[in-house]
Amino acid sequence: MHCLWLCFRIYYGSEFASRVMDAWAYRHGIQLDFIRPGKPVENGFIESFNGRLRDECLNVEVFFTLDDVQEKLARWRTDYNFLRPHSALQDQAPVSFAAKWSAATPTAPASPELLETLT
Repeated sequence: MHCLWLCFRIYYGSEFASRVMDAWAYRHGIQLDFIRPGKPVENGFIESFNGRLRDECLNVEVFFTLDDVQEKLARWRTDYNFLRPHSALQDQAPVSFAAKWSAATPTAPASPELLETLT
């Protein structure tokens, strides 16, 4: 299944499989497409991202309140998307890569909505 905005392909882990998430997706008309257990190669990008999120944030931080969770995850997301170089993006941060790609590709610029999803 090819997922583009109306579908989320996600890992079948407890942190991503919940009734709350299922209800949210249903309310927003989004289909959850779970990777089959034991088949992480179905989406290596998710496996790579989940591993980094787990190792660098979820296993390191202690969360005390929902506001604390939101603040710490926002700080990690900012670092991940704006500051950290990614080898898959020619050692650039995603926002820098998207901006340069958009400027170099006038026929298919990155939409403001796409860039906003990284923030």
